[in-house]
Amino acid sequence: MSNAEKYSKLIKAEAKRLGFMSCGISKAGFLEEEAPRLEDYLNNNRHGEMKWLENHFDKRLDPTVLVPGAKSVVSLLLNYYPEEQQGGDTYKISKYAYGRDYHFVIKDKLKALLSHIREEIGEVGGRAFVDSAPVMDKAWAAKSGLGWVGKHTLLLSKKTGSFYCVAELIIDLDLEYDTPVTDHCGTCTACIDACPTDAIYEPYKVDGSKCISYYTIELKNEIPISERGKFDDWMFGCDICQDVCPWNRFSQSHKEPLFDPHPDLLQMDKKDWEELTQETFGKIFQKSAVKRTKFAGLKRNIDFLKEGN
Repeated sequence: MSNAEKYSKLIKAEAKRLGFMSCGISKAGFLEEEAPRLEDYLNNNRHGEMKWLENHFDKRLDPTVLVPGAKSVVSLLLNYYPEEQQGGDTYKISKYAYGRDYHFVIKDKLKALLSHIREEIGEVGGRAFVDSAPVMDKAWAAKSGLGWVGKHTLLLSKKTGSFYCVAELIIDLDLEYDTPVTDHCGTCTACIDACPTDAIYEPYKVDGSKCISYYTIELKNEIPISERGKFDDWMFGCDICQDVCPWNRFSQSHKEPLFDPHPDLLQMDKKDWEELTQETFGKIFQKSAVKRTKFAGLKRNIDFLKEGN
């Protein structure tokens, strides 16, 4: 067995032990196919107010520029699909935000994985990334065989659907590389048909500036009145394109206690949310990704939904 093969097996075994759903590895290099897509996305202002996407264009497409000496991208998936979900007549938040902020949960696991690699192999240089740096997570996960990028532009797997976070280690170690899987969306257009704001304007292309997640999280100005009545009661993020995807019928609930929701979250109805106080917001979302939008932002979203009903 070569060192590359041995080290790859070691990394994948430890990733599994740490609770990651899947681990795939690809050779670090320039993302040739992604370059024109990213350029088109930015040139047509599909990113709206997310101006940071315009920065570090070269680093975004080539991890060897982002992490000098990089040889491998280790992509990892962490399941967040909840056992219990919000129900009844209520305002909704995306399932990924039910529990502890995934950035912190995954970063701790990635640090542990990198430490294990160094303990077992020796001095290995590299960095951990969780959706907070110029890394094209889904492209690398697809390249390493963890799934294919679906028509809604999210990563999809035949076994597990799409309810998981994507993260990676970029390291200066030669490893055994996995190969991409084929696309299994077929003729299905469920996600395109279900999107109430027409953000998926054609298969495999999303206008980020029209997505409900963008409006309720990233947009700092007022939500356009033209979108009123289209949000299907989503107040933070949106799972519509995932909920209707046939591959998500295979989703299984996560085993990460930190992703479990605050008990009050699942009990609240529309009236409770409309009467939300700063204190209750702080209690329910103490260490949640929902804090990104802040109390004022969530109230703005709830008021927008209330006026559209």
